[in-house]
Amino acid sequence: MLLASKSGDNLAREEIIIKYKPFVFKVVSKICGEFISSSDDEASVGLIAFNEAIDNYNPEKGASFFTFAEIVIKRRLIDFFRKERNNSIPLSSLVKELEDELDVVQYEQSEQIYKSEQETRDRQEEILLYQDVLKNYGISMKDLVKVSPKHRDARSRALRVAHLIATDDSLRKYLLGRKELPLKALVSKVNLSRKTLERQRKYIIALAIIMIYEFPMLKEYIKIGKIKGGKT
Repeated sequence: MLLASKSGDNLAREEIIIKYKPFVFKVVSKICGEFISSSDDEASVGLIAFNEAIDNYNPEKGASFFTFAEIVIKRRLIDFFRKERNNSIPLSSLVKELEDELDVVQYEQSEQIYKSEQETRDRQEEILLYQDVLKNYGISMKDLVKVSPKHRDARSRALRVAHLIATDDSLRKYLLGRKELPLKALVSKVNLSRKTLERQRKYIIALAIIMIYEFPMLKEYIKIGKIKGGKT
């Protein structure tokens, strides 16, 4: 509806203005410090400013439409107070605050959007790299969905086995060199049967790879800090 309004659809514009009149009156009342109804001049100023915001809003600058609209309403009310009330309310501090408010809000929101998008890209790149490493072990992401233990205790035991492999030089070298679990050595070190280790082979290897290759974002998900001190 906003895009349609900016493109000249008057029905869409009218619908937006009617729908968000309560938002406009709420903003105006907050600025004026008293309840404002549709019959007050300030309400008319607010609606005109809201209509102006529809025309001038640029989503590429980062701020949400309602943040932008609120700032436009504030500025137009300041102009109204200056003309109609002859500066009968203290405006100096408010004017100074509003001079840079839009730029600050847009900058902060743009920064948040950029950081979020960058984090998403980094996570995607990390997952792609992780998938490439797992291919060397004959493991796919679909495999992990299928073999992931359903019970939390089983997942915790597998996590501790993976941590043991990642931190033990001989076990780690065996895994990286032969691309398979050091089953014989593990059976003598952990309180799990060979059958259980074989059943969870892909899952344990996948966890160990995250730790060995130091994938930071993936490590957050497996909560490595909580496995130390637990008995396998």
